[in-house]
Amino acid sequence: MIELTGRSRRLPLVADCSSCFGLCCVAPAFSASADFAIDKPAGRPCPHLGADFGCTIHAQLRDRGFPGCTVFDCLGAGQKVAQLTFGGRSWRDDPSTAPLMFDVFGVMRELHELLWYLTEGLRYGAAQPLYAELDTAAERIEGLTLGTAEQLVHLDLDTEHARVNALLLRTSQLVRSGARGGRSWRRSVERGGADLIGRDLTRTELRGANLRGSYLIGADLRGVDLGRADLIGADLRAAEVGGADLSESLFLTQAQLDSARGDLQTRIPVSLRRPGHWLG
Repeated sequence: MIELTGRSRRLPLVADCSSCFGLCCVAPAFSASADFAIDKPAGRPCPHLGADFGCTIHAQLRDRGFPGCTVFDCLGAGQKVAQLTFGGRSWRDDPSTAPLMFDVFGVMRELHELLWYLTEGLRYGAAQPLYAELDTAAERIEGLTLGTAEQLVHLDLDTEHARVNALLLRTSQLVRSGARGGRSWRRSVERGGADLIGRDLTRTELRGANLRGSYLIGADLRGVDLGRADLIGADLRAAEVGGADLSESLFLTQAQLDSARGDLQTRIPVSLRRPGHWLG
């Protein structure tokens, strides 16, 4: 649970699978790949989904070819849809609700992601001038999550994303402006959306860098200082971050950490946990 400032309430942004209906195992589609061992169309339950809505191979997901499942985080959207929006009645209890429930889950997941980023912005001391705006935006998005199923599926998510992203960008710029020890922020690396797949970045100055939405799949970031680097939306799948300093990286999620390859020397934010597969 993360407490916001001002009037905002405590927001359940942590998944509680025991209160969900296995929505992440049914609603999304995935294709056979390095992340998933099989093809599964949207709306069809994974064959490993149990009668109790739990994963029957949860402890062996990586060994069984499903690492993509281990890095997914609904941020509490699943239980909110199950218990609040649909009042505790599952798609198995009433199959006629299934299509709408699955659509609502996708919307709720995106709203909870926006909430997580806004809440994270309130952690950064340098962003204090924007606290009121961040808090107000979080209250507004939280209010949207409390709507009916019909209201949720008709939300203009593009508009909501644009509004929140503009505020998060201002937050990032404000925090990153003091990241380089007195050196000009304008000289920081601007690689937002860049294709850095497989690149050796071990000698690149990335402190305070803009890496929003960049493709860092398989990139070598070992020993790199990523302090105050903006990693919102960056793809860190199989990125080598052994010994890297991620402790002050901006908007770094647990899912991003889980998808990367680190070790005991990798420094991570105190709010996140060290992935089990980093420990061998």
